[in-house]
Parts: sequence; C-alpha cells; structure tokens
Amino acid sequence: MSSNPQPHPQTEVLSRGYVPEWSEGAVIPPVFRTSTFVFKNAEEGKAAFEIAYGLRKPKEGEVPALIYSRVGNPNSEIFENKVTVWDPLAEDAAVMSSGMGAISTTCLSFLRPGDHIVFSDPVYGGTELFMRTILPSFQIPSHPFPAGCSEEELEKTVKATEGKCKVIYVETPANPTITVTDLKAASRVAKKYNCTLIVDNTFCGPVFCQPHKWGADVVVYSATKFIGGHSDVVAGVATGRKEFVSKIKVMRTVLGSITDPDSAWLLTRSLSTLELRMRAEAENAKKIVDFLLTHPAVEKVFYPGCKTMGEEQIRIFKEQYTGSGANVTFLVKGGEKESFTVLNNLHHFKLAVSLGGVESLIQHPSSMTHSDMSPEEKKHAGITENMIRASIGIENIDDLIADLKGALDLIL
Repeated sequence: MSSNPQPHPQTEVLSRGYVPEWSEGAVIPPVFRTSTFVFKNAEEGKAAFEIAYGLRKPKEGEVPALIYSRVGNPNSEIFENKVTVWDPLAEDAAVMSSGMGAISTTCLSFLRPGDHIVFSDPVYGGTELFMRTILPSFQIPSHPFPAGCSEEELEKTVKATEGKCKVIYVETPANPTITVTDLKAASRVAKKYNCTLIVDNTFCGPVFCQPHKWGADVVVYSATKFIGGHSDVVAGVATGRKEFVSKIKVMRTVLGSITDPDSAWLLTRSLSTLELRMRAEAENAKKIVDFLLTHPAVEKVFYPGCKTMGEEQIRIFKEQYTGSGANVTFLVKGGEKESFTVLNNLHHFKLAVSLGGVESLIQHPSSMTHSDMSPEEKKHAGITENMIRASIGIENIDDLIADLKGALDLIL
C-alpha cells in the first residue's frame, strides 16, 4: 500500500480550500461579488449570527452559513484556507482590507482601556503612529522596547507596567533597520506575564519564518507586500489558533475591516507563486548585498544574517529563519543630499514606498515612511538621513547592480 505523505506547501496551496465542483468545474474560483447571502431557513440564519457575533462557538463539524460580505465571503474564506499552508500551527486566518487593518483589528481584539501594550522599536510608520498616538488616546498606554533587545530588557519593559501589559507586539525583521527579535525569548516573557504575543511577519513570512513555531499567538501581515506580490492589491491578514482568530473575526465584523471579494480573489491568485517569487527575490537580494558591501560609497548594509548585523543577530537568524528575504537597507556616506542623489538617478528601481512586489522599489525612510517620527525617536530607532531601504524584485540582477552602481558612483 503506497503512503500519502503531507504535500509541500507549494503543492498544497494549489488545491487547498477550493473544489472545482463548487463552481461548475471552474479550475479557478470565480469572484463572488455579492453583498448578502440567502439562508435555507430561519434556524440556519440564527445559528450563523450566533457564531459571527461570538455568542457561541461552532459545534464540532458545524460550518456556519454565510451572512453578509462584511462578515465573510467565499473568496475571503478560500484565501484564508490557503494562506496557512506554510505554517502548520496556524489553524485559521482572518483577511483584512489592509495591513494596518490587520494590525489595528488584531490589537483591539485583545486590548481594552487601562491595558498596556509594549512594542518593538522601530516598526512600520503606520504601526508607529497607531502605537504612540492612537492607542494612548483610547487610554491604552504603549511602551517601546529596542528591536533585537535581550530577554531581560524586554521583561523589564513588561514588568514596568505593573501587571497591566496585555500585548507584546514584535515586528521582525524590523522596518527599516532589518533587526530581528528573538521570538522564543519574547514568547517566554509573554507566557510569564500572561500577555498575547503578536508578531508582524511581513518581511520574511510566511516562507522564510513561521513565528507560530516559536510561540507567537497571532501573526499579522501586510498582504499588500509579498503575499499579494504584484503591487495591485491592498490587504492584510492575521493567523493563529482558532481561539485567537475567532476573537479577531468578531472585531473585524464590527469594525468592517474585512477585504472585498475582488481583493481576496487577487490574493488567492498570488498565493500560487508566493514561494517561487520570494525565493527568486531573495536570491537577487543576496547578490545586491554582496555588491553593496564592496562599494566605497556605502557605509553599512543591513540584511538578515549578514555579517554586518553582529553575532547575536546572526544567532537569532540562523535559529528562527530559513531565508533572508528581499529587503535590503543601507547607509550611504553623507546625509539626505547624498541619499537623494542616489534615489534620483536610478532607472530600474522605482522610487516608491511599499515592498514585496515583483518590481524593485526603493525609498528614503527618514523623509517618507517614518517621517512622522520626531528627531529623537528616529535617533533612538536608528533611522538616519543617509539610510535607504530597497525591496528587491525579479529583474535581471546584472541590470539592478549596474543601476545601483551608476547612482552610487555619483556621490563618491
């Protein structure tokens, strides 16, 4: 009798979550562009609302009926079933209308006025604003801790809240410094102080890092980035055990932060090539890093696992990552003027924020994605005027290196 081993994610993602017979044999699911759904009877409608609003948990084997596309839609459900194939410990997923939709909805699912949250610093600019300004305005104080800090320093930050910390939020690798944080250590602190550990895995996940393996309770992504991968959709997603994701879905229903059917369809399309794209982009990125390390106009390179990151960063990377991803940050010799000279003289790199697309993007964090931070906050986070962040795409690597060389040579 032949055995049937568990297929690899690249194989499973092409078939999980959708059966062609559901849609007249269509090999690709159609777009279910509908706002509402018809119930078979009143009892079915009652049961669907009980589950959607968290009034009770589904019974074993119970599949609740669809209600309304703000609550759920066939396209969102198909994507949610597929996106967890790379992380076996992720039992469920909740797709959102943006990465910030995923972050804010997830955090608000586990925080109430009077609770505290601690977060790694730096983080994406939108997350930074949410943590430092929005949450405190709702009486939820926030406290930064340095990305990549020791377990002792993280515990000290949590302990200072005097038992009020309910969420530890980690973005790893950090945006834009590419600093990785020890998720095993963060999980130990979270368990010790009864906190929910939320991890933003956008930069290297889900292919090169699976935070649930290291103790994360919820993992969030800007699905706009690598998961979408073509710069044509804005979305987010949160994954985790069903008990966590069910809370997030209730909050998503109330906030209305679910994505639309067309965007969910585009995300599902992209999942088929996610691993192929991420591996090709990472291969290009490694060659870009090798080039930058040798160019005399470059002061420092930041990249997961790179020798310039230091021994502790390399240790964490080797233990918790299987690849470095496609995001490269580097410092040029000079300041904003020299950075702008490089950015204004590139041809194949596109001067734009975002990352994770098939095209190479490049931007200036200090004046763009992290411009809302004060000079003191930027200094503390290590965001300088000579810092440039690039997301490497799938173009020919020789063209990308020649493009960078020509621009960097201008500031020598």
